[in-house]
Amino acid sequence: MTAYAIGHIRPDTMNEDILRYIEEIQATMDPFGGCFLVHGKQVEVKEGPWPGTVVIIGFPDIEKARAWYDSDAYQALIPLRTDHIAGEVILVEGVPADYDASKTAAALRAAAGL
Repeated sequence: MTAYAIGHIRPDTMNEDILRYIEEIQATMDPFGGCFLVHGKQVEVKEGPWPGTVVIIGFPDIEKARAWYDSDAYQALIPLRTDHIAGEVILVEGVPADYDASKTAAALRAAAGL
């Protein structure tokens, strides 16, 4: 099942470290089947505060996403970003193509006794 690395970042100023990070990140993702789904785009905020922007990287599965994040190659790049850009990064597994939210609601309803 597809998995995602999602970054909520709040860049301040551009510098050589950030440019190097952007230049080199793709090579760290390639061995794990990672590809950018959202990168460098302006967000359109509809609800609540959302300072900054978002990055979404797709992976074939959660194991590949974890292996990429934990890889020596990516770990070596992380300080180039974190030393200059505030933000959070999460890994999350997607849902199957036949996902039905009403079934999830029914299970939650039953578990809560509602």
